[in-house]
Amino acid sequence: MIPRHFQITMALVLVAILISGLIIIHLTHREEAMDLRAGDNAPVAPAVAGKQQQIQILVAYDGDQALRWRTVDAFLPADRGLRAKETLRAVLAQYLQNPSPHPLAQGADIRDVYFIGSDTAVVDTTAQFADGHPSGILLEDLTLASLIETLNANVPGVNKVKFLVEGKERETLAGHADLMSFYQTNAVHELAKEFE
Repeated sequence: MIPRHFQITMALVLVAILISGLIIIHLTHREEAMDLRAGDNAPVAPAVAGKQQQIQILVAYDGDQALRWRTVDAFLPADRGLRAKETLRAVLAQYLQNPSPHPLAQGADIRDVYFIGSDTAVVDTTAQFADGHPSGILLEDLTLASLIETLNANVPGVNKVKFLVEGKERETLAGHADLMSFYQTNAVHELAKEFE
């Protein structure tokens, strides 16, 4: 037989646990509701004008040491800079797949594309694009050629392309391909032909 004072103590402990649990559940729901209300007050980004389109992108294949054109669907804004950014992101999306024809580090992305005049594009990439890029002149050249040719095919009038990393100049992509210079699209076009 269990002593009466022990039964009362156990009953009080169980009631205290039950009440504590109910209080925790109530506080959690209240916190979630506050988070939802705070999210409703957040500014909404304006819709970007554009449409879904089929575009041609040039994809690098490491195993074959080749560049091949591929048709993909992409949402392309009307703004030229945003159009260029989304076009280049379509190429990187191919490289970030698993398995990938030309693997790049997770987080490799295009931060923005700026235009100097009407014919010069400045492509600003994330740090992961350069820091995690496989080293080797061929691999680096394939990456840059695929991006520049894709940009040239989908954004008319681009004659020169410059690459930045996190908004800053960098000597090389991963130790070989020069990032200090402006690339002439016609010279890159001739290089790309060698890999087709």
